[in-house]
Amino acid sequence: MKKENFVTLILGTIGGILFAIGMCMCLLPEWNAFTQGVVVAAVGAVVLLAIVAVRRKMEGKPVVIKLSGKTIGGILLGIAGALMLGVGMCMVMVWEGLMIWGIIVGVIGIVLLLCLIPFCKGLK
Repeated sequence: MKKENFVTLILGTIGGILFAIGMCMCLLPEWNAFTQGVVVAAVGAVVLLAIVAVRRKMEGKPVVIKLSGKTIGGILLGIAGALMLGVGMCMVMVWEGLMIWGIIVGVIGIVLLLCLIPFCKGLK
């Protein structure tokens, strides 16, 4: 395993765990830790965002990423897919009587996220 892959693995694991625990702290009223959860989730998000800079630095590329139309489109597609998947999950698990519609919305979100692969990598 290359060194940059290992560092990305470690930082991704730490950032993902911090973000997930922070979200649990925010969203579970039994824990009564909303403010602390926001801080923990923010630290996790910063670690996850730092992966991009660290990875690019280790690969010898400039840290600053140039935003093109394709980059912005990919980001928007990823956000839309994640939101659709999340709303579908909420419809199924939280809101009453919306199971079928929630499954449909969730599948649409999954399809949007799957569209990221050919959008980013291209078809050959």
